Amino acid sequence: MVDELSGLEAVLFDLDGTLIDSEGLWWIAECRVMDLLEGDWTPADQHHCLGGPLDRVASYMVNKTRTDRTVADVGDLLMAAMAELMVEQPLQWRPGAAELLRACQDQDISTGLVSATYRQLIHAVSDVVAHETGGRGFDVSVAGDEVTDGKPHPEPYLTAADRLGVDIAQCVVIEDSPTGIAAGRASGALVLAVPHMVAIEPGPRLIVRDSLEGVTPADLARWLAAAER
Repeated sequence: MVDELSGLEAVLFDLDGTLIDSEGLWWIAECRVMDLLEGDWTPADQHHCLGGPLDRVASYMVNKTRTDRTVADVGDLLMAAMAELMVEQPLQWRPGAAELLRACQDQDISTGLVSATYRQLIHAVSDVVAHETGGRGFDVSVAGDEVTDGKPHPEPYLTAADRLGVDIAQCVVIEDSPTGIAAGRASGALVLAVPHMVAIEPGPRLIVRDSLEGVTPADLARWLAAAER
């Protein structure tokens, strides 16, 4: 690793709204499920549920519609709807995300995918991401159904760092939602927030940018070093 990257041990990416623009797909899936439950789904509902995890979204739907279906049943409906949409639709990268991921891989910086999305969908997305970034893909991935406590708890990011064998304090987490940002900050990582649907204000160990366009691994290392001082 070149000197300008010294101290940066890994970059951990959120998926929905950060790496790929899947919130539109989630909106369609959520609307389809709410139709089945004979309920309405609004942008305010989606904003409330932004960042998951899936069981929280499903629970919210159950409570809103007062359906007799269980939270697990509604979660399965959401998963099935999203799986269909991801097969039907090509990946829509967020601006600069693919370029930053490829740059990290080219410079041998460990990368992780940390998502509230369940493993079933992570597998499908990871294969496409690997193909579109040159075949390497992520060094580790942590799915929402593989942790005891999902975001905003730090467990998903701490798990990713542990699997990589790196110090979470030397990692940069890239997120778009308040839920994910809270998880990243609680883990001890430096968080780079790229707001998608909800405004975010900068704070300690929290950098906010409009997009990932033009962001390089050297930038991440420099911001991490500045946060440590």
